[in-house]
Amino acid sequence: MSGDLKWNKIFGAGLGTAFAILVVQQVSSAIYAPHPPEKMGYFVDAPEEAAGGAEEAVLPPDWGTLLPVADLAAGEAAFARCVACHTINAGGANGIGPNLFGVVGGPVMHAAGFAYSDAMAAHKGEAPVWTYDELDRFITAPQRYVAGTKMSFAGLRDTPTRVNLIAYLRAQGSGGYAIPAPDPARQPGAVAAPAGEAPAAEGTDATGAEAAAPVAGPAGQSTTQATPAAPPAATSTPTGG
Repeated sequence: MSGDLKWNKIFGAGLGTAFAILVVQQVSSAIYAPHPPEKMGYFVDAPEEAAGGAEEAVLPPDWGTLLPVADLAAGEAAFARCVACHTINAGGANGIGPNLFGVVGGPVMHAAGFAYSDAMAAHKGEAPVWTYDELDRFITAPQRYVAGTKMSFAGLRDTPTRVNLIAYLRAQGSGGYAIPAPDPARQPGAVAAPAGEAPAAEGTDATGAEAAAPVAGPAGQSTTQATPAAPPAATSTPTGG
């Protein structure tokens, strides 16, 4: 009789264990049930295309209006994401990317000893100077603007951030590169130039005549002078090459 009770206890313990496992599975499934995301995949910050597949026309920055009031502190903060590859002090060494002191208005591929990419060398033949517009287009999407560049940075799509960053770069050894006069054709409400028609060049008015450019004076006040030719930069370009 006692032997039968022993086997009953063993079977009862086994059934109890199996029941406990099933209960734990059901409870854990209810507690940790997966919830699919509302939107699948990862967000990619890419410019949207307007209806019909054509990109919406965007006016280039009006440097004559934006640079004098740019936030240099915000530009320095934006540059913090560049310090892993670039130095910006006078005489600073090249890193993964070239030193950027005096880059604004300076020649492309000016950093001595830096191994630039063939893509950047080809781009220099088309645009030999880092003008405000050139820097703006490159910083927006380096790989798109200079396909094949060594610079792996994804780019800055936010225009105010780019303006502040370029203003900060200008303050680091490029103060002699003049700010062009405000351009009404680049201000809000202006009609974008038709496809194939380039906007007025920096430092010129709509007729192509050289425009007066406000330049910071010694007391921090604006003076007006004709836009000079770009002076040689002390070092480099804002690229990884």
